[in-house]
Amino acid sequence: MRRLRREKIRKRRNRRLVRYCSTVLFLSVVYSLFCVAGAFASQKLIYKGPKAQKVLLPGDTDKDILVQPEQGLIEGYVYDPTGKTDPFKSFIAEQESISEKKKRKPKTYLETLDLSQLDLIAIIISQKGNWAMVRDSKGIGHVIRKGTPIGLNEGVVYKIKEKELIVRRLSSWLIHSGWSSILAVYPGTSFRYLLL
Repeated sequence: MRRLRREKIRKRRNRRLVRYCSTVLFLSVVYSLFCVAGAFASQKLIYKGPKAQKVLLPGDTDKDILVQPEQGLIEGYVYDPTGKTDPFKSFIAEQESISEKKKRKPKTYLETLDLSQLDLIAIIISQKGNWAMVRDSKGIGHVIRKGTPIGLNEGVVYKIKEKELIVRRLSSWLIHSGWSSILAVYPGTSFRYLLL
């Protein structure tokens, strides 16, 4: 027991000694670097004084350099921009502004949600009309019919069948305009994309 204590004490002393030596060595290296840098930085500054003025040759005068008014200006090319696109106007800005105009403010809560946030819970087929119930990420249920606006990209419930709900929506990434994609949803599953 005493031997173990003595060995632990020796190890502690050795660690302290190593730490002390390493810090002394580090500080001495840093000090020497500052001294050497100071020696190089202490060079003498030499003052040369102002420069003398340049002397012009007898043949050179300021009048030769100036343009004589008798020579006149040469007629230049005049640019006519009629029928041409403005080279300083961005084409991208025009496309973005068109897409921003098409967006409209959502009127219902279902229009503020992405379709991936909704789950189809039930479909009800009756004589009065077909109904469906979707649940949002908060767990709130919403009853929808044919023609109900749903989703971010102006989606509309297109058909409600016995085993599926079909949503038509606008898609900006396809070239042609108008209704571009159909989403079919089955009870107990999430939305999946079916292109026209």
